[in-house]
Amino acid sequence: MIEIKELNKSFGNLKVLRNLSLTINDKEIVAIIGRSGGGKSVLLKHIMGIIKPDSGSVFINGEDISRAKGKELDRIRSRCGVLFQGGALFDSMTIYENIAFPLKEKTKLLNNVIKEKVKEALHDVGLTDIEDKYPAEISGGMKKRVALARALITEPELVLFDEPTTGLDPIMLRTIHKLIIDTHRKYNFTGIIISHEIPEIFDVAHKIAMLYEGTIAEVGTADEIKSSSNKIVRQFIYPL
Repeated sequence: MIEIKELNKSFGNLKVLRNLSLTINDKEIVAIIGRSGGGKSVLLKHIMGIIKPDSGSVFINGEDISRAKGKELDRIRSRCGVLFQGGALFDSMTIYENIAFPLKEKTKLLNNVIKEKVKEALHDVGLTDIEDKYPAEISGGMKKRVALARALITEPELVLFDEPTTGLDPIMLRTIHKLIIDTHRKYNFTGIIISHEIPEIFDVAHKIAMLYEGTIAEVGTADEIKSSSNKIVRQFIYPL
């Protein structure tokens, strides 16, 4: 379970997060939506422990990552996988080396075991026979799938998706969304997705959280959000 309690963060005179609270249950996929520049990525970085709050806490299975440091922070982060907006693949590494990297860094698995796990991870995202290629040799959609395979390779409890479909065409967008659903079914992770894809993201997430002016304006299922009477929510979902 992820519990975000009264989170506050300012950068100079700019107050980005304001007493933000949100609970995400185990094995639940939650999409965080809202306007650009509204604090979604800042919130995600707090959950990752990259940014420390001015006040408030972020609990991951009862442990406050916002207060953790050093080895304790590394241990909590080891439960997490991240799919960054641009994929963040290492250009100088092959696809195999990119996906295997977390296992080589965090485990003592033998090379033959790692090889099988990489092959399985690629299969899970619909890719085969590209292990020896480099990121520059594959398409943008394939890069996203490789990045998803890398995020899942350690079978994390929590997976964070930072706008995973940015820059993709509608067909590939639906492909990535389906892969998130399918891999969630297999790995049973808790997922947090930062997304601008309305209404497509409603088919992926169990719950939607609307971020507005640094706080959560409303939380609910896709149907509840779509039928909301909250003016802030309606203006975002049904723009004129």
